[in-house]
Amino acid sequence: MKRALRHLFLFVKRLVGVVARPMKPDHGHGGLTITPYRGYGSRREAFLTGRVFRQSPLGRLVPRRGFLCDLADVVRRIARRGVADATVKIHLGDSHLAVTTDRDGYFDAHLPLVSSPPRDRSWHRAELWVTADHESPVRASVEVYIPAQKIDLLVISDIDDTVMYTGVADRLRMLYRLFIEKPHRRTAFPGVASLYQALHRGADDRGERPILYVSRGPWAIYEMLETFFQLNRIPVGPLLFLREWGISARHPWPRRAEDHKERLISRMLALYEGVPCILVGDSGQHDPEVYTRIVKAHPGRIEAIYIRRVDRRVERQRDIRLLRDQIRHTRCDLVLAADSVLIAEHAYSRGFISDHGLATVRREVAGMSDDSA
Repeated sequence: MKRALRHLFLFVKRLVGVVARPMKPDHGHGGLTITPYRGYGSRREAFLTGRVFRQSPLGRLVPRRGFLCDLADVVRRIARRGVADATVKIHLGDSHLAVTTDRDGYFDAHLPLVSSPPRDRSWHRAELWVTADHESPVRASVEVYIPAQKIDLLVISDIDDTVMYTGVADRLRMLYRLFIEKPHRRTAFPGVASLYQALHRGADDRGERPILYVSRGPWAIYEMLETFFQLNRIPVGPLLFLREWGISARHPWPRRAEDHKERLISRMLALYEGVPCILVGDSGQHDPEVYTRIVKAHPGRIEAIYIRRVDRRVERQRDIRLLRDQIRHTRCDLVLAADSVLIAEHAYSRGFISDHGLATVRREVAGMSDDSA
C-alpha cells in the first residue's frame, strides 16, 4: 500500500512539473507572455501560430522551487487569459509582418518571404515582438520548418489513437505510463517511432520529408505532446492543433471543430503544391471519411491512406471497406492495419521507405511483444 501511494505521489509530482513547465519563463511574477508554436512553410511563404496571454502573479505567494511552486504554476496556467488585439511583429530573415491577436489571444500569421531561406538547413529561427496596451513589450523566438531540398512525399498524420493511446477511460493510465514507467515502450503504439523515422528518411534513408501532425486537442497540451514525441523518439514536425477550445464558465464545452481537419490538410496540399502525400489516421473517429473526401477533392495527390484499426466493431470495419471501394479507381490505396508492421510493409512495397526502415519497424514491434510476454 505504501509503495502504491509513493508511486502515486511521484506520478502527481512529475505530472504537475511537466504541466507547469510552460509557466516558468516569468518566474511566477505574472504579466504579458507569448507562447509561439513551431512554424512551417515553403520557399515562398511561412505560417506561424501562437498565443499572447497574461499570467496570474500567484507564484509570488509560494516558494520559488518545489512541488508547491509547480502546483501554483498549474493553477496559473488554467487561470490565464488571452490578450485580444495585441500586436505581434514577426521577422524571419529579410521578411517581416505585423498581426493582431484574436479574442482568445491567438495569432495566425501568413508571412510571404521576400527572399528564399538558406538551403543548408530546414529549420530557421523567427523573432517575435509583442506589444499591448499598458504592458511592457515581450520578445520570443521560434523555429520554422522550410524544406531545404525538393521533397518527394508529404506525410500528414493524426495523433490521437494513431500515434499515441488516448481515450477518456485510458487517459490516466496513459499519463502514468508516460511519467512513471518506461515511456518509450508504454505510451506510443508499438513500432510508431521506427515507422515515422522510416517515413521521414524515405527510400534512400537520407531524406528529410516533412511530417505534419494534426490533432483535435487544444493548444494548451502543445508542450505535453512535444515531451511525448521527444521521449518516444518520434520525428518532430510542426504540431498543428485545430482550434482553441474556448472553455469558460458560460461555455463549459469545447467549441465545434467540424471540417477543420479537412481544411487544414487542404491548406497543406496547397502549400506544398504538386508534392504527393500520404495520410495516417485511425478507425476510431472520422479519419477514414475525412481522408476519402480529401482524395476526391484533390485527384492524384494522395498516394496512400493508412488507418490504424482501434475500433473492432464489425460494422465500422465494413464502413471502412466501403470507403476503400469508393476510391479503388484512384492511385490511392486505403490500408486498414492492425499494427505498424502492416503499414510499413505496404509503404515498402510502394517505395515510400527503405528495406532498412521496414526491418527496423519489424524489430521494434517484435521486441516490444517480447517485453510484454
